[in-house]
Formats: sequence, C-alpha cells, structure tokens
Amino acid sequence: MDNIAHALTRQAQRLPDAPALIIPIKPIAGGWKDKRYSYQELENLSNELAAGLHHYGLTPGTRVALMVPPSLEFFALFFALFKAGCVPVLVDPGIGLKPLKTCLGEAQPEAFVGVPKAQLARKLLGWAKASIQTSITVGPTLGGLSYKALLKAGRRAEQTRPTPHTKPDDPAAILFTSGSTGIPKGVVYRHRHFIAQVALIQRTYAIQPGEVDCPTFPPFALFDPALGMTTVIPKMDFTQPAKVDPKMLVSLIQHYGVTNLFGSPALMHTLTTYTKANRIKLPGLKRVLSAGAPVQPKVIERMHQALSDHADIHTPYGATECLPVATVSGREILSGLAARHRSGQGICVGKPLTENQVIIIPISDEPIALKEQATILGANHIGEICVSGPSVTDQYWQRPKQTAAAKMTDAQGVVWHRMGDLGWQDDEGRLWFCGRKSERVPTAHGDLYTECVEGPVNAVPGVYRSALVEWPENIPVVVLELEPDADQAAVINEVKAVLKARDHSQHIDQVRVHSPFPVDIRHNAKIRRKELAAKL
Repeated sequence: MDNIAHALTRQAQRLPDAPALIIPIKPIAGGWKDKRYSYQELENLSNELAAGLHHYGLTPGTRVALMVPPSLEFFALFFALFKAGCVPVLVDPGIGLKPLKTCLGEAQPEAFVGVPKAQLARKLLGWAKASIQTSITVGPTLGGLSYKALLKAGRRAEQTRPTPHTKPDDPAAILFTSGSTGIPKGVVYRHRHFIAQVALIQRTYAIQPGEVDCPTFPPFALFDPALGMTTVIPKMDFTQPAKVDPKMLVSLIQHYGVTNLFGSPALMHTLTTYTKANRIKLPGLKRVLSAGAPVQPKVIERMHQALSDHADIHTPYGATECLPVATVSGREILSGLAARHRSGQGICVGKPLTENQVIIIPISDEPIALKEQATILGANHIGEICVSGPSVTDQYWQRPKQTAAAKMTDAQGVVWHRMGDLGWQDDEGRLWFCGRKSERVPTAHGDLYTECVEGPVNAVPGVYRSALVEWPENIPVVVLELEPDADQAAVINEVKAVLKARDHSQHIDQVRVHSPFPVDIRHNAKIRRKELAAKL
C-alpha cells in the first residue's frame, strides 16, 4: 500500500456493507435519528469525486485547501484528494483570521474547497488570492464550482479517470500546527507517514476491525476507515472541545456501542466531571485516548470510575510532526507514576514505541545539522527530547529556517525530530515530559520547567490547573485557575507552602490567580503562557 486511500478501498472490499460513517441528527425516544453510509458507499463517492477533480484539472501534486466541517462530504473529499494524487492543506479554522491568512499564503494552494462561510471569508479577506485558480463550494455557491457539479462530472468521467501512481515519499498532505507555543507551521506528510501512523496506532492499542469510534478531534477520524472502525460523528463544535455537551457524548457512546473514544484532556475533564457527578458507567468502552497536552491524574481517576476493569485511558505522546512517539496507560500512571508527578519530576508519557528511537540532548536553541554533533545525555538528565521513527516527518512547508531548527540527520540519513519538549528518561526507559523548551523560565537560581513546578501545585485541593510563567523578565510567577467555590486565600497559602518545600521551586515568591486561562484552539488544553503572563 503506497497511498493511504487504498486502506479505504481494502476495507470496502472486505466489508462493503459495514457502516463507515454514522451521522447522528437528533435524539429521539430510545436513541438517535441518524444517517449511515457504508464503506462501499464512501469508496464509490470518493472515487467519483476523484474523477471530478481530475476532470476539472486538479492533477497529482495540486495543493488543495480543505475547509469543510466533519461530515460525509469531508471524509469523501479527503479520500478523493488522496486518490487523485492531490495534496490537502489543513489549517484549524479557529486559529484566527490573520494567522489563517498567513498559513494559506505560505501553502499557496491552487484550489480551495470549503463551505459557503469559508468561501465568503476567503473572498473578503483575500486568502491565497494569488495562487487559487479553482474554488469548489460544499453548499450554495458564491461563484465557482459546486460540490454537486464536481460529483456529477465525476460520475460521467469515472471510468476514464487515470489512476495516479503515488510513491511512499510523495507528499500526501500539509497539516499546519496550532501555533499554541510558536508560529503555525505546515508539516509535510508523505504517504508513508500516514501509513506508518495507522500501523503504529493499530498495533499499540490492539484496535480490531468492527469497532466503533467516537472521535472528538476530526483528524483522528481519518484513520478510522484504515483501522476498520465505524465513525460516529458527535454533534459538537470541534473548535471548542472543552465546551462539549457531556450528556450528548454519553448518549452517543451508549446508544451506538462506542468502543473507542478520542479527545483532548479538556474534553476529558468535562466528560469525567459529568460522569462522576451522575455516577455514570461506560462499560462498552474498550479504550479512551487523550492527547494534545498532559492529562492530569485526577481526570484519569475519574475516567476509571466510569470504565470497566478491562478498559483503560491511554495518553499517547507526540506532536503534529511525529505521532505517536510514546504511550502510557492510566493504570500505569495511577500505580505510582502520578505520585512522582506530584513530587515535581515531570509527567510520565511512557515508554517509546518499539519502532521509535528516542534520545535526550543538552538544551540548546541552536540548529544541529548532524545528530552525531549532539551530545546524548544519560538516564535521569533533563534535556531536549529527540525522536526518529517511521512516522517522523522531515520538513515544514516553505520554512527552511524552522526545518533546520527542528530536524537533524544522522550518518545513515535518518531524520530525527527535535520535539521542542524537555524531558528525561528513567532507568526503565520511560520518558518524562518536563515542559516546552520555549516556556522554560530562566532565573538566577537556574532554569525552571513548567511541569516540574506545576505538578505539585496541581495536587493542591482547590486548584483546577496552574501555569508557570515569566513576568516580568526572569521573574517566575505561578498563576492559578481555581475550582469553583475554592477558598482563594487558603489555596494561595497552601500553594506557597508547597513551592517553598521543594528545592527547585523554593525561590518562587509570586502566586497569582487568573481565570480562565487562555488555551490553544485545537485541544483547549495547552496553556498560552506568554498570553497569560501579559494579562497579569
């Protein structure tokens, strides 16, 4: 398999009538009214759309900005673009109008596929106006080509459509990072990266064909057809996962027999607060996956209260540039690793997958061309986490400076990604995350790392979450977001006592309260620390 779209074709051949997509419309007595589409229907629709793309001149290698919310059209178009050899460009719509325009300007897409709202914004704000030659609207058109016309042309031309031959190293997509801890960058995914990710996820979590997934983060849903899972698309604002309706989510999980749930730590906080308060059990779930930011132990504890004894929550570690790198189960964390987090050692993200290699190098903001030029630190030393493996991407689109800062190549030509994360490995090979390199706080007494300071603070009753920030220059401040009804004065006093009790944080004198914390738009979980510091 050299094109990730072939996974859909294979699944349609194996189980043509099995449901690929379930789109709940509204709750009804005893369940939900929905629309369902089989693997064969999704396969046929994507083939027809691929033929339509070819008919209208979208040839292999054409970059296509895709701004369509999760729906039948979203899935069909995504696989159609792969089948046509085009390169989808994905940018989070909630990233902000100015950054979004910058990202599209960098990607220089030759075509733009979007719903009417996205098309209107493109025209009014001039998104990639110098490069876009073809526009396709999913819904009422504002000029240009309609989705229906594309499909109609494809149905006429499908039998004559040449099948492009893609190679494993051919670009498959450009996925922009959220920019939560830096500028948004377009990560170039090759077909082999997607194929490797599917294989890694399947093996790591023992996902079986026939399972049912409820992905609250749309890009993860694109793996479902390759994994043989049915996708139940939840009714939610995907740019606001923390504000998900937990009652709706529980209803979908129970009604559709969901076995796999993927979501951000912020969504898991909302869901588990609801399940604990209402004593709800979710025995059908086999596994819960949560990524995008560290998951607090108290969220894991609440999730376990809802799961059966044979199920677990897993927290894969990685980034847009390489995922998954490592993984750890909730039961491992609560067996003793959480106590080490609360003592200031960072948060354990588990052992690297066997297919990956991980090293720790000294902290530096300078580019390193060759991996052999870097010193490799031994166990129990904090440095920058670097990884090589089958899903590690090799460049950012049109950003050579950022590529040079984040990538190393070894003597065998293998690409290593510098995660921009600080951490260490223990004697058993487990990886511990200590915070982002760009968010370390330099002081007269040495650098402070966010997770090492915040872990003990987050364990104080009444603290929902905390953030170590630098304000003003070289002065560390711990900012608190409190639980409802917390006694602010008492919590602050307890936090100060906790800080003073530990060598690495005893010189922190400033403790502030601010609510709510500014967070990233993708997962609603990564704290925007510089923005938070500016609010103090």
